[in-house]
Amino acid sequence: MVSAKEVREKYISYFERLGHKKIAPALLVPKDDPTTLFTSSGMQQLIPYLRGRAHPMGKRLVDVQPCIRTNDIAEVGDNRHLTFLEMLGNWSLGDYFKREQLEFIFNFFTKELSLPKERLCVSVFKGNSFLPKDEETYEMWRKLGVDAGRIYFYGDEKNWWSRSGVPNDMPYSEIGGPDSEVFYDLGSLHDKDFGATCHPNCGCGRFLEIGNSVFIQFIKERDGSFKELPQRNVDFGGGLERITAAVNNNCDVYKTDLFSPIIGALEEHLKKDYTSENNVPLMRIIADHLRAATILIGSGVEPSNKAEGYVLRRLLRRARVKLHLLGSDLAATDCAGTIAALVLSMYDGLYVDKGKSGSLVHSTIKGELERFGRTMDRGLRVLDRLMRKEPSSTFSGEKAFMLYESYGFPFEVTGEIVGQRGFSVDEASFIREQRKHAQESRTASSGMFKGGLADTSSETIKLHTATHLLHAALRGVLGGSVSQKGSNITTDRLRFDFLFNRKLSGDEIKEVERIVNYVIDKGIDIKCKEVSLADAEKEGALAFFGEKYSDRVLVYTVGNFSKEICGGPHVKNTGELGRFKIISQESVGSAVKRIKAVLL
Repeated sequence: MVSAKEVREKYISYFERLGHKKIAPALLVPKDDPTTLFTSSGMQQLIPYLRGRAHPMGKRLVDVQPCIRTNDIAEVGDNRHLTFLEMLGNWSLGDYFKREQLEFIFNFFTKELSLPKERLCVSVFKGNSFLPKDEETYEMWRKLGVDAGRIYFYGDEKNWWSRSGVPNDMPYSEIGGPDSEVFYDLGSLHDKDFGATCHPNCGCGRFLEIGNSVFIQFIKERDGSFKELPQRNVDFGGGLERITAAVNNNCDVYKTDLFSPIIGALEEHLKKDYTSENNVPLMRIIADHLRAATILIGSGVEPSNKAEGYVLRRLLRRARVKLHLLGSDLAATDCAGTIAALVLSMYDGLYVDKGKSGSLVHSTIKGELERFGRTMDRGLRVLDRLMRKEPSSTFSGEKAFMLYESYGFPFEVTGEIVGQRGFSVDEASFIREQRKHAQESRTASSGMFKGGLADTSSETIKLHTATHLLHAALRGVLGGSVSQKGSNITTDRLRFDFLFNRKLSGDEIKEVERIVNYVIDKGIDIKCKEVSLADAEKEGALAFFGEKYSDRVLVYTVGNFSKEICGGPHVKNTGELGRFKIISQESVGSAVKRIKAVLL
């Protein structure tokens, strides 16, 4: 078997011999690009140079770029789509153009990697009413020996590139141009579910796209027309995983050496065979998502409900649901830990530092899967009941949003579960409910819900309640001088800032945890009443860090343990909280300490 490492090294060496300078890959999570969450292609860091700026390394460049493709998450499960991938890239910045590029890449595939040219198909831009058909590229492929029957012409949607999409969608001064893709013919039978006849872009899986040469030669004018750029550029991208599969004449990227250890670990943990038809898509999704999650955490991403963190959370939760569907609830975290260790070893020194981030990766995955696993079973039981009540085959979007809010089921996870039983989810009503909730949350955050809550989901409400117990326990252990100075609460953890002049000892932390867990185990009802601010103060209710209150306030009481002025929300009984655990403490000022804690 030819390894991905061999392909990677051959590509760089080949283009270096052709005068290209190797450049460092961009960060997976861009620091200075607010337009995107992740680096999804090697071209992103080169946009200024494609527009004419001189690159310090010259006009011929090559690299291997780690990428995250969020648009492909829903496609994962077939033989070729991935969330995390490595992109081989080479560029000409105003140097060579179509003839040289096509010759370079054709020779790389057929000579350096020994792919038979008879198995290669290519696509070419067929033009439209205002842009010409790319006859030059067609003629070049013919000269290189590609049979005319293996050259396919496609329109704007398939063989045109710009950051904005098809030509009509491009704004004034946007650059773009035709592209030419190379496909490897796996020789498998055509699946007629994808159309009567097979062709490279039909999607049945027979053809594997292994490279795309983009010819950036046009700029859009104010009147909507296009003119030639003074600097014509080449941008090539080819997925390492797909190319490695093609080199091994393999119809499945998950059977390359980048995935075979992961699939093997899944088979061992699950006691199931990957080749079983029902297991294949589920195992692919688990392998892909845990690989991508490991790389993301190693790149500094934490699970959350926003931006990059939400993508990470989606991947982990979707993997957890697939493990459940394969009957691996008890061993889910162990299985994920094994896969994370394999990924860390595989990419150590490339895109992650196993020594520095290994323990963080394991603890993050373990914590996220365990928290979601506790609510997932309850959510699945609720989902079963709701489906039995549905009069049609369409699952209510409002109910899907309730599952998201109460049990952390992302929309696509609910869709996949109900889809297995012949249901579809009303996405439009889900979006309406989501927007309605967002508006209510914004209104609430400006009034009632203060004190640092990120949202009002069930997990956040539990952690908010636990903050009150933590405050009382700290005062009991450290003395009445402890007072809250700030808080921030997400679905993952609570952060509590308080006045105190030294670091807590290990014994003090254990005692605080013991007290909080004692109150949780007692199952005490939490009571709320509205009183005047003066009466609340007379009763000894604690107030938040310098908060300004109205004349009427809400006071939340936990037995004889805690009494605080608060706008809410809280759980009804401490027994709902689970186990309380302090995960860190730090100083954030001369006399302010910060504790972070979770509910297990």
